[in-house]
Formats: sequence, structure tokens, C-alpha cells
Amino acid sequence: MIPSKENVLEILKNVVCFPKGDNIVNLNMVDDIQTEEGLIRFNLIVDDPKDEKNRFMIEAARKFLGEEYGDVTVEIMPIPAQDNVLAEVKHIILVASGKGGVGKSTVAVNLAVGLASQGMSVGLLDADIYGPSVPVMFGIEGVQPEAYERDGKTFMVPVTKYGVKIMSIGNMVGENTPLIWRGPMASSALNQLMTETDWGEIDFMVVDMPPGTGDIQLCLAQNYHVDGAVIVTTPQKVAAADVRRAAMMFKHKGVDVPVLGLVENMAYFTPSDMPDKKYFIFGHGNGQKFAEELGVKLLGQIPIDENVASAGDEGKPFRFGNFSPVTVAFEKLAKTIIENVG
Repeated sequence: MIPSKENVLEILKNVVCFPKGDNIVNLNMVDDIQTEEGLIRFNLIVDDPKDEKNRFMIEAARKFLGEEYGDVTVEIMPIPAQDNVLAEVKHIILVASGKGGVGKSTVAVNLAVGLASQGMSVGLLDADIYGPSVPVMFGIEGVQPEAYERDGKTFMVPVTKYGVKIMSIGNMVGENTPLIWRGPMASSALNQLMTETDWGEIDFMVVDMPPGTGDIQLCLAQNYHVDGAVIVTTPQKVAAADVRRAAMMFKHKGVDVPVLGLVENMAYFTPSDMPDKKYFIFGHGNGQKFAEELGVKLLGQIPIDENVASAGDEGKPFRFGNFSPVTVAFEKLAKTIIENVG
């Protein structure tokens, strides 16, 4: 039997890097897993490949894999961390939706700011290659990321605002420039944003996904260690099919990304001058029903507020300093993600 990459990753979570206080999978120290009959091969990303302290992690990895798979050859190659800019990214969270127009980017942006307000170091990757909206929502249109060279390779420095490190293709092309790319070109651009950006030390990388179930979703799920996906929906019953497709894609064999749960956006309307009132314009209880049908959690319900659209247009995501039902909902969502993943 050929070991699956997913099972190998689960087993390697038993190997702890004590100086960093976490296991080697969560610390993104495992790279390029290859499996064959009787063989497991992967790279171990470390600060110094010559450091004798690496021997403990290598021996532990061989021990745990041997206990699971028996007589298997385990080949582990230590490589320097500077060759992998994701080495210090602890958790990657995808914010996805089955279709456009449900407020996915609004949730991604405010989740990122919410995590930062909870004391987390946060990165936000705008993976919606064809329709990047993050620059507008952060008010950084036209701001190009700086770049520098290291060991003959160019790295980009993310734009930082509201405590979030931001990278988007929208900051590298003209506002009116259409990106007429086939799937492989879009995936290549995404990989460049991921691996040629100097993210530094990050607790959570939030990824604003494009809507649907296409190449970008598969590229991220299959090439990077993703901790989980958050699926954004609206309350209407007609949204059920789109939610189901998005969830099933992540659960599909070969993708295998845990679905952390659903976020019901536009769950109800609350007038800003009557914050205790709830008007369920698009239906009541469907978000919980969708979650139960998929066997996942309902992570949060975000109300409609007339200030949400204007805040995004002005490049000022909701902050948690001012009370409103929306800010409370996003604060609760951020705390829920930390509890479930962090």
C-alpha cells in the first residue's frame, strides 16, 4: 500500500520542534512529500541543516512513520528555511464560497483584521486572481509592494495596513487591466504570490479565494498545508446547492481540506439606530440547516448593516473599537477560528 500524503502529514504532527513550541506540520516545516510503495520522502525545512538538533526531529519522524507503516524507507532531507518563505506561517485558512456576491471578500478582510485585533500576526492573500477586491477594501489601490533580492532571488514585501500583511495581484496590475489567463497561468501567478512573498512570522494566513470550484482552489489545497476552509453563504434556500458544491470540493479525495464550518453572511438586518432589532429578510434558520446537512459548524452569522458597503468602499474594514452588531459578529468569528485552529 502506498502511504497517502494526508496520512503522512497527520503522523508527522507527532513530531515536535521544541524550540518553536509546535509540531513540524503546523510550523510548515514539511515540504515536497513523495510516497511510493515502501518509500516516504520529504524535505524538512530548518534554520540550519547542519545543526545536530535536527537529528532528534528526523529520528522521531522515522520512528512514528515506521510504527504506522512498518518496513518503510524514510528519506528526509533538511533544507534551509530561507528557501521557503512559508516556513514561519503557522496556519493557513481559506475563505471560500460556492458563488460570487455573497460577501466572501468582506468576511475574509474583516476576519483578518479581527484576528489581528486579537493579538495574532496575520497575513491576507488575495487569491481571487481574476477579480481582486482586497486593495479597494483596504484602501491600498495603486500601492505596489516593495521588493528585494536575496541569494539571487527576488522577494516581495507585503503591504501592511491595520496590522495585516497584504498581498494581491491587484497591487501589481493596472486598475483597468483585465487578466485574460488560462488556469495554469492563474495557478502560476498564485504560487508566485505565495512563495515569492516574504511573509515573515505569521500566526494566521487568511486566503480570500475566488468563488466556485476551479483551478485556484485545487492549486492551494494540493500544494500547501491548509488548516481549514471557511465557507461563506447567504440565508436563501437557493444557496444550498452552491454551499454543498464548495464543501464537497474540499472534502473530495485528493483535496482533503477540513471544512471548519459555514459563515452566514447577511443573516439578518439590524438598523444602526436599533441594534437589538433583527429582521430576517432572506429567511431564518437556513444557515444552521445548511451546516447540519454538511455535518459542520455554523461559525457565525453576520448581520446586514448599511455601513458595511461604505466601509469597504472607503478602504476601512470594520474595527472592533466601535460597537455595532457587525463588529461583535466579526470579533466572535475571529475568536472562534482561534479556538478551533490556534
